[in-house]
Amino acid sequence: MKITLDADEHRAARPIAVVGASAAGLAAAEALRRFGWHGPLTLIGDEPHLPYDRPPLSKQLLHGTWEPAKLLLRTKDQLDALDLDLRLDTRATGLDVAGRTLTLDGEERLDCAGVIIATGVAARTLPGADRVAGVHTLRTLDDALALRDRLTGGHRRLVVAGNGVLGCEAAAVARELGHEVTLVGREPVPMAAVVGAGIGELLAEEHRARGVRLSTGEVAAFETTGDGTAARVDGVRLSDGSRLPADLVLLAIGSEPAVGWLADPALDTTDGLGCDAYCAAAPGIYAAGDVARWEHPVHGRPLRFEHRMNATEQAMAAARNLVAELTAEGAMAAAEGAEPQERRPFAPVPYFWSDQYGLKLQAYGLTTGADEVATTVLDHDARRAVALYGRAGQAVGVLACALPPRQIRALRAVVAAPAPWEEARDRVRAATATG
Repeated sequence: MKITLDADEHRAARPIAVVGASAAGLAAAEALRRFGWHGPLTLIGDEPHLPYDRPPLSKQLLHGTWEPAKLLLRTKDQLDALDLDLRLDTRATGLDVAGRTLTLDGEERLDCAGVIIATGVAARTLPGADRVAGVHTLRTLDDALALRDRLTGGHRRLVVAGNGVLGCEAAAVARELGHEVTLVGREPVPMAAVVGAGIGELLAEEHRARGVRLSTGEVAAFETTGDGTAARVDGVRLSDGSRLPADLVLLAIGSEPAVGWLADPALDTTDGLGCDAYCAAAPGIYAAGDVARWEHPVHGRPLRFEHRMNATEQAMAAARNLVAELTAEGAMAAAEGAEPQERRPFAPVPYFWSDQYGLKLQAYGLTTGADEVATTVLDHDARRAVALYGRAGQAVGVLACALPPRQIRALRAVVAAPAPWEEARDRVRAATATG
């Protein structure tokens, strides 16, 4: 007997697909179940590994204090409980927005009720880097394990190209392991684009005190021994012509949102996947995490964050809003006795942290793109400091370096929403007046 489904039944039989088996992707899958999606659920990841946490890659895993199993976000049994169609080592290569149809590995077509894109970012590299042994990037678990392997078994001369968050963290770990480290960046102080000159100078002092050599410039060329497939890095030539000897090079020169596979003209892929305030890129198509650029309703402009907490929070928001949209479409029924879901704008207080040596940096709000920065050093020797970041007369971000938790909680409240600059400065002074 042939059974014909009506449009709503056909849509309900389709899966929701989450593209990216990352922290954001896993959080989205779990939230979809929690918010009432009981239909097929497909989680697609281009790596062969179960979902794992990325921040420890440049810290605990690289240092050797953690092994890969400790990075897993869920066990196999916990993933099985979600009743997932888990597609690891599988690459999404296309998306037809109108039909909500994914193409996987260039061949398989997957018709979906909805899609959440959590493909993150890819590490930037330099021309020819893939042909030179000893030149590394650090984005995936396999990247980190390959670099860790090279940092064991003897003294190394490591050049870290890029003095942003990732470069600074990796440089700190390598130095703690006893290697000779040179940290190269476009700006003369570490993390200047993120934290400003004042906090950047404190970080520079800490790295120098630990034995890291700081250099300003960009890597223009690799110098090698051997040739062809046997070429191995022996040094780097900087843009000013100077040479740095190197047994290893880590390219930490930023990242690119992983949107190259999204060619449908209905999508805006300028600096990530453009979304509205609800994290929707198109009807039934949502995004979360590092890849998503969305209209922040409080700050009133599009933002994209490559930070761990945002990945989880945005994934939950995207899942909730997709379920609400599908319920409104009639593609799924609300749970019996449950209040109907309504879409909600995603309006977080952004947060990021970085651990370098014994220092912990924690920031709330927006620290990049500030037109005014006020840095107060509370204890120079301990590197205790606070910085306030402003834009157009409003305080929009705050950063604490080596401050106790009580003070950090008070600082978050200062920038939970943009506040007048002088008022915010007074509140920061009050929050940090006592130890």
